[in-house]
Amino acid sequence: MSASVAVYRNIYTEDRFKQAYGSDDTASGSLRLREKLAGKCRCSRRACLHLLRERVPLFSWLPRYRLRKWILGDAIAGLTVGILHIPQGMAFALLTSVAPIFGLYTSFFPVVLYMVFGTGRHVSTGTFAVVSLMTGSVVEQLVPTPLAFNSSSSEAADLEVQRIGVASAVALLSGIIMLCMFGLQLGFLSTYLSEPIVKAFTSAAAFHVTISQLQSMLGLRLPRHTGTFSLFKTLALVLENLPHTNMAELLISVVCLAVLVPVKEVNTRYRHRLRTPIPVEILMVIIATCVAYFSSLDSNYNIEIVGHIPAGFPKPQLPAFHTFPAIAGDTIAITFVGYAVSVSLAMIYADKHGYSIHPNQELLAHGISNTVSSFFTCFPSSATLATTNILESAGGHTQLSGLFTSLVVLIVLLLVGPLFYSLPKAVLACINVTSLRQMFLQFRDLPELWRISKLDFMVWVVTWLSVVVLNVDLGLAIGVVFSMMTVICRTQRADCSVLGRASNTEIYRPLENHSKCYEVPGVRILTYNGPIYYGNRSFFREKMSRLLGLTPEKIRSREKARKALEKQEREASVSTVERGIANTSFSSVNDFFESETSEKDVQAVLIDCSRVIFVDVAGARLFTQMCTECQKIGIQVYLANCNESVLKILTSSGLMSHMNPQHIFVTVHDAVMYIQQRREKPPENTPTVWV
Repeated sequence: MSASVAVYRNIYTEDRFKQAYGSDDTASGSLRLREKLAGKCRCSRRACLHLLRERVPLFSWLPRYRLRKWILGDAIAGLTVGILHIPQGMAFALLTSVAPIFGLYTSFFPVVLYMVFGTGRHVSTGTFAVVSLMTGSVVEQLVPTPLAFNSSSSEAADLEVQRIGVASAVALLSGIIMLCMFGLQLGFLSTYLSEPIVKAFTSAAAFHVTISQLQSMLGLRLPRHTGTFSLFKTLALVLENLPHTNMAELLISVVCLAVLVPVKEVNTRYRHRLRTPIPVEILMVIIATCVAYFSSLDSNYNIEIVGHIPAGFPKPQLPAFHTFPAIAGDTIAITFVGYAVSVSLAMIYADKHGYSIHPNQELLAHGISNTVSSFFTCFPSSATLATTNILESAGGHTQLSGLFTSLVVLIVLLLVGPLFYSLPKAVLACINVTSLRQMFLQFRDLPELWRISKLDFMVWVVTWLSVVVLNVDLGLAIGVVFSMMTVICRTQRADCSVLGRASNTEIYRPLENHSKCYEVPGVRILTYNGPIYYGNRSFFREKMSRLLGLTPEKIRSREKARKALEKQEREASVSTVERGIANTSFSSVNDFFESETSEKDVQAVLIDCSRVIFVDVAGARLFTQMCTECQKIGIQVYLANCNESVLKILTSSGLMSHMNPQHIFVTVHDAVMYIQQRREKPPENTPTVWV
């Protein structure tokens, strides 16, 4: 049994509908604005508490914390992530071209600050491979490693101070940019880094990370290349120096990879069965440190080790402010990448667990984290893929897990750090490479992406190739520009369709996809599936002219006939006055066009604006021009389903001086019924529609 619907009501133009159901926009708008301003300026205890909870989410979720239900999961997840932060922090410090201790600092301060200001309950912040790689490129450009470099000399200490000064300056400037974006409420800008761009970018950056770690895994002392084609330059230099490989470091790398890769695979496959993942990275660090210490590998086999790691908190230190002009461009890219990855991860797990993320508050959280941390010799931080995944799978519930994570790192900083003196850097390089497993596996999304959207597939491929072939920063910019170009092309080449009516209904659908729908006699109903603006006005005009037959020849011939008729009417009116005889051959210009036009020809055009989301000045002028041209050949123009912004721009641009305001209707069916009833009999005061 099928349900049915019957409707009997008046035909509504936009003006008539607004009179019946609208409101006084001017009065209510000014009143709402006044109320909003008063509400923002009002100061009360309740308003202050609300602002405090909004800007410092700790005061919002901590009073509602379910101690018995959540504390165990947060503790286990936080401790697990803290153990993982230790080797990864030191490893990613190598990517940043600074000493490993600064990676531990970056794994501590941002974690504590995000716990206070962040809204992501399952987000783990700290060192991230892609951000570290991009920061390392900036550091290498400004403070390159000398060719004849002695790691034990005083020159090495000065070089380290300069490098961490630059890295801290990048963190500070990144934090300032985020805070400025928060002040301007620009959290939505992260949406310009679409999912295909982020995935392709991180996957391609994983190749840069892997190639950059080859020299540490092979025991080669080579300069680090930056700029365009850096991946191929580094790879060529490594291949050229393969005969100089340190066999001891190569053996260490092979053993580490042979252990890390299978255990990580076990952690991934059996993550639902394991209460906590096997902490293979920290175990590998401990074992490798012990073996290197007792075997004196650094002196006997000339392997490169971490060296001195000072115990205790770092002293506050000013970043290298003088480098701001040189690092500004790269820092903007680092800021957008770090923020986009952080917000994307936060939203993924927020959707999974049923809570909301506030992008602008995330800007504040990461901005404060980077700004404050930069004064404690930290480099830029962000949310991290691997530790966030582990935090959620290990049973974390709230931001309190960050407290346990920071406690683990704090113990290492205060007590355990100096014990890692003999840790081979080859082990940290292997940890870097194996931590990129998730990024490499993003290639598996390509077949599904091809099936869903060919354009998004092209965005993925172009971004990936640009990052791999050119450079991380330049490749990301090309990916964003290409993605925006695809959006522009989609709006420029939007479809224009002729609508037909389904029999005995008020439903109108494109005729090319619905063969059983019929075109209303004498009425051409058109719909345009996109905005009308300066970029696509020529395409819109071309398609509309083709569907309506608005050729220049037709317009000229009809215009000539109209002028001849007007002249004839003037002469006839003069003779009527002189002779007192009425000439009734033609009563008006419209009568002439109606007599000349058969029922099959288009006598009225109705434009369905339901899919026109906006119109700019150029588009509004085009509407006026087309309305004038249609009237020249005797075709009346009607509009339907205009949204408020489109209607306001069309009205302000002067369209109503060329078009009857009563020809703008609420729905397509209202317009069709009006046109048909107007042909059959003289227009009534309250025409009706029956469906």
